[in-house]
Amino acid sequence: MKRINYYLLACISLIGLSCQKNTSTATKEVTSKPNIIFVYLDDLGYGDIGANGAKNLNTPNFDALANGGINFSNGYASSATCTPSRYAAFTGQYPWRKNAKILPGSAPMLIDTAQVTLPKMLQAAGYNTAIIGKWHLGLGTHDKDWNQHISPGPNEVGFDQSYIMAATQDRVPTVYIENGDVVNLDPNDPIEINYKKNFKGQPTGKDNPELLTMKWHHGHNSSIVNGIPRIGFMKGGQAALWSDVDMADHFLGKVKTYIKEKSKEEKPFFLTYTMQQPHVPRTPHPRFVGKSGMGPRGDVIVEADWCIGELMKTIREAGIEENTLIVISSDNGPVLNDGYYDDAVEKLGDHDPSGGLRGGKYSLYDAGAHVPFITYWKGQIQPAKSEALVCQMDLFASFAALVGSDMKSQDSENVLDALVGKSKEGRESLILEATTRTSYRKGDFVLIPSYKGPKLNTKVDIELGNSNEIALYNLKEDPAQQNNIAKANPELTASLLKEFEAKRGANYKKTSKLELK
Repeated sequence: MKRINYYLLACISLIGLSCQKNTSTATKEVTSKPNIIFVYLDDLGYGDIGANGAKNLNTPNFDALANGGINFSNGYASSATCTPSRYAAFTGQYPWRKNAKILPGSAPMLIDTAQVTLPKMLQAAGYNTAIIGKWHLGLGTHDKDWNQHISPGPNEVGFDQSYIMAATQDRVPTVYIENGDVVNLDPNDPIEINYKKNFKGQPTGKDNPELLTMKWHHGHNSSIVNGIPRIGFMKGGQAALWSDVDMADHFLGKVKTYIKEKSKEEKPFFLTYTMQQPHVPRTPHPRFVGKSGMGPRGDVIVEADWCIGELMKTIREAGIEENTLIVISSDNGPVLNDGYYDDAVEKLGDHDPSGGLRGGKYSLYDAGAHVPFITYWKGQIQPAKSEALVCQMDLFASFAALVGSDMKSQDSENVLDALVGKSKEGRESLILEATTRTSYRKGDFVLIPSYKGPKLNTKVDIELGNSNEIALYNLKEDPAQQNNIAKANPELTASLLKEFEAKRGANYKKTSKLELK
């Protein structure tokens, strides 16, 4: 009996050694293609997290990743508004090439299904791919029926799985869509959507203020859902309507489930977690109401930080932290009053969402597209602060280099070494966009051509960057852009303008007026 036991123990030991050896080999193979999680926030300003100077807003989970990874001081979205930035991040192409603008919730798909995309590239490299959260890149066709399968959508441009809202939390349709189908839709209560004309008998924020739990400031006065007036008109779909205060928990639950399931598979995964915070309407779960002392905007940032903490807890429980590259950023800069009275201005105190930068969402000034940008990969990325110039548009080329793909996109540049801390150099130059107007960042300088139009959008109280004179700023010496040095540096100004025009094209003056609805 003892001999049999010894024999069994010896076999078990050999099996154990064999498993350890195989696991080690597998780890090396998988590490070359790590899981990738892209966390994309909505309207989070550069100064909205503690690691970037926020003093009275508690963001310990954002800060832990920023301090445990690389915190970029020159990290950019491509644009100062959401749809264009998301287009660039997922396609690796400048959004002005597509004339991308903020889309209504009824818009058709913006990305051509024949285009190369970030998720397609990673799919081809052997990745499971998913998007959970905000989409806002259009769905289906102009004449789509929300009560039937909606295509094309995220699934047709590279995402194996998608669980999304069509546009933004303040736009109809206010329903979740899973892999092209509205969740919980009752066929006997069909959805109807119209962005120009209301449906007979349907109350609106403009005509029925007595039904509102949130007061609109500008726009946002069409159909009422959950007491909140929205952009656009909607009828039907009552069983499918989302709960605003539960949205963060809802998306987070889907994210947790996905990570738990996919971490058990041999294939690596690419997950885009597109959070809705702190975009309007700001509807923190009751657990977070009053937690920031800054009103709903501060509360939803605290809520988002908690979500980041839960994300990391899930990753650690799945045992994949050391084999997961995480990128955290925002689609554009901050805005306070973006359509609702919610005390964002009144309770701001001395908090500076832009972190000392000028402008904000919609603006050509730096705070429009200069956003939080963090990379974290335990054991692979050493904690550091980086001044390298990086853009979300570069995720395509950088991840392609990481996973060994030879697929290319038009404008994405490989800044992988900067993203993982092996280099302090990023891209050399970048064309930035704000509501169809463009500027040129090169090195420490940014050139803003002269544009007609108002200098200030009074509805959101943000400087737009329009001026009768060309502007040149040294962002390293003057991050608040208070000193226009164009006249003092005519040769540099002329040289940068010439480069900009060669890259952007002579038609850059053809712009569209910003319309807030």
